[in-house]
Amino acid sequence: MTRTVTDADIGLFTEISGDRNPLHYDAEAAGRSRFGEIVVQGGITSAILNAVVAEQLPGPGSVFLNVTWNFTAPVRPGDTITGEVEVLEVRDDKPITKIATRVTRGDGVVALEGTALCYTMTIA
Repeated sequence: MTRTVTDADIGLFTEISGDRNPLHYDAEAAGRSRFGEIVVQGGITSAILNAVVAEQLPGPGSVFLNVTWNFTAPVRPGDTITGEVEVLEVRDDKPITKIATRVTRGDGVVALEGTALCYTMTIA
């Protein structure tokens, strides 16, 4: 899945999470950081993986049991990001899948990578 991250996303995530770190909304403060400009919250970057898992693979009825993610590059407002997953293992005894996870910016830079365990329930 692919989407473009907006300033509105930062505002909504701030309201939901309470994450008011100036790096996410204060251009002057963020400009003095090692990033040099505003960066979006990691929860916005990783949220696209929630959508991929719930909507595509493994699909509806899936939830994360465990995630191990490394944030490897910043995402900024206006960046287009793509979330991807790849099945690594499927358990025979339970509906549990281990997946590789990745979020890539439009310029080809990987912003997040890691693995996750998903449980997929049957929903009617």
